[in-house]
Amino acid sequence: MTRIELYDTTLRDGAQAEGISFSVSDKLKICEKLDELGIHFIEGGWPGANPKDMSFFKKVKGLRLKNSQLVAFGSTRKSRSTAGKDRILRYLVDADTEYVTIFGKSWDLHVRDVLKVDLNENLKMIEESVKFLKSKDKRVFYDAEHFFDGFKVNQNYALKTLKAAENAGAERVVLCDTNGGTLTSHVFKIVEEVKAAISAPLGIHAHNDCDMAVSNSIAAVQAGCVHVQGTMNGYGERCGNANLVSCIANLKLKLGLDCVSDLELKELTEIARFVAEISNMRLDDKQPFVGHSAFAHKAGIHVNAILKNPRTYEHVDPRSVGNHRRLLISELSGKSTILKKAEDLYIDLGKSSEKSKKILMLLQDLEHKGYHFEAAEASLELLIKRVMRKFKDFFALEDFRVIMEKKKGAKTVSEATIKLRVGKEVEHTAALGDGPVNALDRALRKALEKFYPNLVKMHLTDYKVRVLDEKEGTAAKVRVLIQSQDQTDSWWTIGVSENIIDASWQALMDSVEYKLLKDSGGGA
Repeated sequence: MTRIELYDTTLRDGAQAEGISFSVSDKLKICEKLDELGIHFIEGGWPGANPKDMSFFKKVKGLRLKNSQLVAFGSTRKSRSTAGKDRILRYLVDADTEYVTIFGKSWDLHVRDVLKVDLNENLKMIEESVKFLKSKDKRVFYDAEHFFDGFKVNQNYALKTLKAAENAGAERVVLCDTNGGTLTSHVFKIVEEVKAAISAPLGIHAHNDCDMAVSNSIAAVQAGCVHVQGTMNGYGERCGNANLVSCIANLKLKLGLDCVSDLELKELTEIARFVAEISNMRLDDKQPFVGHSAFAHKAGIHVNAILKNPRTYEHVDPRSVGNHRRLLISELSGKSTILKKAEDLYIDLGKSSEKSKKILMLLQDLEHKGYHFEAAEASLELLIKRVMRKFKDFFALEDFRVIMEKKKGAKTVSEATIKLRVGKEVEHTAALGDGPVNALDRALRKALEKFYPNLVKMHLTDYKVRVLDEKEGTAAKVRVLIQSQDQTDSWWTIGVSENIIDASWQALMDSVEYKLLKDSGGGA
């Protein structure tokens, strides 16, 4: 089986994405996770470019990497310098990594308009830089920046830049689609032509400006590349880099190529989400292979087929990449979805379809009114269990009141009072909050904590409001989604009403009821 090298540049190229700023600690944590995934090469950054990267290369020596080789990144020497005296090359040597990657210009436009040197001088810069690093016992990868654009307008010169690196001893010659504007068919054809002219193993480094970075990377491998560069979740400048997560899954599962082990592949979803969390970026629910919706099925016909044979609507087994199948409940659902969802909740609907039909009709009616249960599965579980009489409410509302007060020169204050019945006891309490919902949440939990102490371990983490029928103006219905979390789980609940406080109360009540149900082992 052909072995494909995986080269991750999340810590450098990925860090150039808008909204991402890694600390040294962040970079070290990601480095360890990439090593767990079996990434062969991890580009740590550009030593000398900033204090953070300099600190990283010192501290990373304390990590015991099992699978990955660390790589320092830089550029060729400057035009009016010698390799031995060039500051960038000296920093690469001082980074003390076995592998280094340097980039150089392959497009004559950049040589003339950016570097402002003649074409032969650029070839010398490439060759002398690689030779110098080799003389310092470094193993050198050469990134041919803007190669595909350069090849299209001056094929002869673009190839000369690659040969300069190859002749100087570069172990990998990496073809870069730096502007991300090359079509997949062109990538395949150009890589084939380069492979016929260059002896060194070839790599691909694609950007995503035409949304083709993954397909271009896969095509490049099919045309002869053995080295794939990318970033986790496709992070990078502008539209990002090739998503290494998707590249790995496609190389392994679609092409059957050796890049990570089967066990490492099962870590793909967990590590993709870990990197997203460290990056302070929300993982796209629809990201292929690892997204929350990657194996989510909503249409009743699809679900019915999936339950008979998963291959009908799943191109790979979600478990192979560490993900899982989700069956969504909505007005598009069929009885098969309801039956399967009930089974997942350990509710026996029996052989009769009447119970599932009843639940389905109720769901369709509620979704018509604005509920959206695929986004609030905790509320869905409570609804099904209430209908099936598998759940008894832990408390009952007597009444609540929310007051907002604004005085000149002072911030607005919200106060909620609430009266609840728990069994035969009535609890009446009040609480202040930053807003009406916050005050209501505090009052609710304050009233319940003496009966259910575990509520102190629960808190709200997200609150979303959407106006459902904007034409109605201030009389419009609103949908409120609340995310709650305890020490082990997080869950979403929902409420819909013309009154935002009422909608919030519905979601808050479900949130607390779900926590109590979960802690009780299922209620009923």
